[in-house]
Amino acid sequence: MDMLPFLEVTIRMSRLLQTRWRIMSYYLRSNLRPIAAGLALAAGLFVMQARADTPGASLNNAADHAPIGVMGDHTHEQGEFMLSYRFMHMDMQGNRTGTDSIDADTLVTTIPNRFFGRPMQPPTLRIVPTQMSMDMHMVGAMYAPTHWLTLMAMGMYIEKDMEHTTYMGGMGTNVRGSFKVKTDGIGDTRLSGLIKLYDGAAQRLHLNAGVSLPTGSTTKTHEILTPMGGRPTVRVPYAMQLGSGTYDLLPGITYRGNRQRWYWGGQYLGTLRLGKDQGYALGDKHTLSGWLSYQWRPFISTSLRLHYHTLGRIDGMDPMIAGPVQTANPDNYGGDELNLSLGVNLIGQTGALAGQRLAVELSLPLQRDLNGPQMETDWTITAGWQYAF
Repeated sequence: MDMLPFLEVTIRMSRLLQTRWRIMSYYLRSNLRPIAAGLALAAGLFVMQARADTPGASLNNAADHAPIGVMGDHTHEQGEFMLSYRFMHMDMQGNRTGTDSIDADTLVTTIPNRFFGRPMQPPTLRIVPTQMSMDMHMVGAMYAPTHWLTLMAMGMYIEKDMEHTTYMGGMGTNVRGSFKVKTDGIGDTRLSGLIKLYDGAAQRLHLNAGVSLPTGSTTKTHEILTPMGGRPTVRVPYAMQLGSGTYDLLPGITYRGNRQRWYWGGQYLGTLRLGKDQGYALGDKHTLSGWLSYQWRPFISTSLRLHYHTLGRIDGMDPMIAGPVQTANPDNYGGDELNLSLGVNLIGQTGALAGQRLAVELSLPLQRDLNGPQMETDWTITAGWQYAF
């Protein structure tokens, strides 16, 4: 048998795989470094636990935890602590009004500018956001002072980037240029209590009761490109601010159940604004989430989750935010969204890895009905580490 063709094909396939690996590695290093690092650690944990597959105690099995995108999903035993870190990346491209996508040229020729009549304000929108990304770093701690109460605190650091296209003043579709707005800093801080209502062998129910403290800024500014070619520094619209500016109530209730290797759960969480800041309050938010998990081994489970949230329009207006861009109009916020998420949980069973959890969840939109023209979310990924002791 002539081996030369076989060797030639093998060499070409090897080179192709090496090239694709270099491209994938560059993308992960450049865009999702925390996720890449987390997946590498998860792979190592998977290999180690494949050799140490021993059942654990409560919350020491992978499926005892909800998908990593669910907050406040479990309580702890008296005297137990837990530390956590979550990283969330959200990517948005293009715009949508109601249930339909809308292109930039249509936006600037058909959507009226709410601020028309003020000096230098054209009749239609002239600045269009085209792409946005948000990275959120969340650091949390949990402690159970009694068997029925678990206390939880979470702080966050947020980075937002939004790219815009500016059209020339007046009307038409002639483009003047583009610019990017970036804001970053500390977000709002959350303090919660998880109150056990029922804690059976296969059914668990607890209340979520918390408050969000307005530690995130609502007065961030940045340089923009105007339709007339100017580059002033202005207060950026609501979507680019880092906090709500208000004290918010965080009510909720969480249910979890299991039978053999199947685990399931449901949760309602609300965000209710108290008062106003800078002349406005963000809309109230209500989220319903339901998930189903399968535990392959005590150290690994996979999950499927549906989550729906509805967000109200902004109430009021910041007098320092105005311009021919959709994000400056408080009516262009809120709406209804239904998402599907796929997740993996890994948790250590023995030795130094016992009680340490690594998890990742990818969320994709199924249906969106947005108030007015808004950017549409394409995908969200959440990765996290937790350590209970």
